[in-house]
Amino acid sequence: MSSEKIIQHSEAAAKFNKDVERVNWHDETLWFVRAKRDKSAHQIKDWELLRETASQIKLNVLSNIHDYLVEFEANAQRNGVIVHWAADAKEHNEIVHSILAKHDVKKMVKSKSMLTEECHLNDYLAEKGIEVIDSDLGEYIVQLRKEPPSHIVLPAIHLKKEDVSETFHEHLGTEKGNFNPQYLTESARQSLRNTFLTRKAALTGVNFAVAETGEFVVCTNEGNADMGAHLADVHIACMGFEKLIPKREHLGVFLRLLARSATGQPITTFSSHFKKPRDGKEMHIVIVDNGRSKQLGREEFRNSLKCIRCGACMNTCPVYRRSGGHSYHNAVAGPIGSILAPNLDMSKNADLPFASTLCGSCTNVCPVKIDIHDQLYKWRQVLVKEGHTPKAKTMAMKTMATVLANPTVFNIAGKSGRFVMKNIPGMVNNKLNKWYDQREMPDVPEESFREWYKKNSKESKEKGNE
Repeated sequence: MSSEKIIQHSEAAAKFNKDVERVNWHDETLWFVRAKRDKSAHQIKDWELLRETASQIKLNVLSNIHDYLVEFEANAQRNGVIVHWAADAKEHNEIVHSILAKHDVKKMVKSKSMLTEECHLNDYLAEKGIEVIDSDLGEYIVQLRKEPPSHIVLPAIHLKKEDVSETFHEHLGTEKGNFNPQYLTESARQSLRNTFLTRKAALTGVNFAVAETGEFVVCTNEGNADMGAHLADVHIACMGFEKLIPKREHLGVFLRLLARSATGQPITTFSSHFKKPRDGKEMHIVIVDNGRSKQLGREEFRNSLKCIRCGACMNTCPVYRRSGGHSYHNAVAGPIGSILAPNLDMSKNADLPFASTLCGSCTNVCPVKIDIHDQLYKWRQVLVKEGHTPKAKTMAMKTMATVLANPTVFNIAGKSGRFVMKNIPGMVNNKLNKWYDQREMPDVPEESFREWYKKNSKESKEKGNE
């Protein structure tokens, strides 16, 4: 974990929201992707059956993870692949570095890998004197800007073409003020081409690993993973152990779900299978735990390990869309990140499960049926019990619980509150009350619902007796 001071989600979101025009654009752009997902899903009459099938396959994997891991390792080794096991981020980074050091590699090309973002691999290798170039266009853009990705599928979704133009002008020497997307993309392609041709080592992520065959599949829309892996002498693939599926035939289920959920496409442009190294080359697979076993042991939260990293929950989440991915101070943002992050560090990520309306839209779109909003609610309960919430908030909630549990106290509090709001509004509508930061004072009711109900119920009875 980076030593940089973590900014709480609410504070980071407030900063993001200062640019109202950008926030609205970010919101609308992600909702456009969500709408594409819906149209694509509705074209398959068995969409819900696909979701249920994928969910059950993943449940089977999590229930028998040991057997599938052993099977995958044996088949991968039989194929000539070198398999490594990493208990945590530190061990993962050390393994990758040892492979590069063995081959005297000082420059490496990397395709998109959220696991390496989770492990902060780029920073680690930079400290060891190894240059890493991200070849995914979105990742390449944010790397030039020295920013982390803000989305697991659309890493630079927080940036406009004008931002990219300025970045490329500064780092690649492109024409200043040229915002044409085709021109900018071609500029990046020309810049990266030499990278592919000169790197001896390439690192990719893993979308799916097949226990039955020992192969793994990488899905991209740009072909950058293929370019890196096929032109390099050493191919390193890094995966969390939850990426396993039992059989190759199950790929048909997940590949139909992944692209449609992520971007609304029928399938990714490249779904590349890697099974064994080419003659004279090396292929390594690093299988990483980094807290996943701990999450697997949490009965209420293990479903989160079904995640196939499509990003659909981010695209639909009203909080993510209007707060930006960087406000989550974690490699995986949005609703799914908010249930994965506390498992890694409750103290540092205690704010994230509260960055949600609990509307359930994330659960509705999840292709593997993770109960995301339920887990967000359950994490809140765990965090409160473990003492990871602000003391002022904890005391306020305990006070509220006492008030709500006692009818007499509740009635007195209600009358007092209405009196204060009506006669001394400044005591409620002030800077200390975060609830009113972006809200207007509501009209004060003359009576409580309980009082209204009693009065009207009495009047109804009297009329009925006449």
